[in-house]
Amino acid sequence: MESSVALSRLELTPAASAGGVALTSRLSGGAPAKEKSGQLSSGPQNQAHFNGCVPLSHQVAGHKYGVDKVGILQHPDGTVLKQLQPPPRGPRELQFYSMVYAEDCCDPCLVDLQTYLPKYYGTWSSPDSPNDLYLKLEDVTRRFIKPCIMDVKLGQRSYDPFASQEKREQQIRKYPLMEEIGFLVLGLRVYKVCTDTFESYDQHYGRGLVKDTLKDGLAKFFHNGVSLRKDAVAASIRRVQRILHWFESQQQLTFYASSLLFVYEGLPSSFSSSSLSSLLKEVAEYNNNIIQVAGHWDYSLDTVYTNHRKGDDSQSEDKDNSAWKQSGGDETEGNAEGTEVEVRMIDFAHVFPSESHDHGYIYGLKHLLKVLEQILCDTA
Repeated sequence: MESSVALSRLELTPAASAGGVALTSRLSGGAPAKEKSGQLSSGPQNQAHFNGCVPLSHQVAGHKYGVDKVGILQHPDGTVLKQLQPPPRGPRELQFYSMVYAEDCCDPCLVDLQTYLPKYYGTWSSPDSPNDLYLKLEDVTRRFIKPCIMDVKLGQRSYDPFASQEKREQQIRKYPLMEEIGFLVLGLRVYKVCTDTFESYDQHYGRGLVKDTLKDGLAKFFHNGVSLRKDAVAASIRRVQRILHWFESQQQLTFYASSLLFVYEGLPSSFSSSSLSSLLKEVAEYNNNIIQVAGHWDYSLDTVYTNHRKGDDSQSEDKDNSAWKQSGGDETEGNAEGTEVEVRMIDFAHVFPSESHDHGYIYGLKHLLKVLEQILCDTA
């Protein structure tokens, strides 16, 4: 198989080292952390080191810049920069993206897979730190005004077949129910319409969920403080079903410690102009950008979306952005199903060639679908 050959030829390259940055606070678990909508997370003081890039403000899980050795940044052009992890994980993830998005890729399985991944625009490095390599990826949350985000790790095992015994035991201790449940909530943030704030929950929240609390724990992501967003649940189910169909149709790749990134629009489409006017009085959050609103403002949802998409019209002239510009990366597609929702596969440091179905991932997807369907049925 084309994918098997590509992955088997993986060559290890030197690891990228993290630049010196100030530490940012880490969520402590338990009670949710509250973040005022439109308020930016505090970042490193010396922004010049990032060549115009800033730490991703709305990251809910994974390695965070300034906290861990590697992290995620946001480029001025709106793309996301994921710092390459040390070998063999980083080079393996780079090889995966390069294989799936190769210009001459004609494998139908991989071409279909592109639909469920963030778009890949090659690698990037700062002129100030040319040895620090980043994957340049689509920011799936960029088209949303109030993005509600959840990271869910899929599969019955969080370690790959080449993990040491120590690593296996460590991963099992982190969440002993992984094999039985098949997925783990790594982090989430949900928009509360009444208070115009986001509530965030970290990995400790997800690890505290057991069989009896799993449904209610997952439902928290879809509750805006007033009601359950049944439209977002239903749209998420449809997207997960499509990913499940892809997995059931392929026997080329096996994924370990990979996640699904859920995003839906926290601003209900049914909001009236007066409701929006009071909710978005002075600032609108455009992910990492704060736009000051002066004078009369049209609060119709269509106009808000249009202004949101126009919010960042500054494009870098760096040559590494050419692929992003040529592909129309600044355009957003309308959602024909009415609800603004994305579900994408992310994190591919542990992807291996296979000759059989990925039973662990399929098990996790089916159980996740069952729980989401239960959430929807309970509100019927």
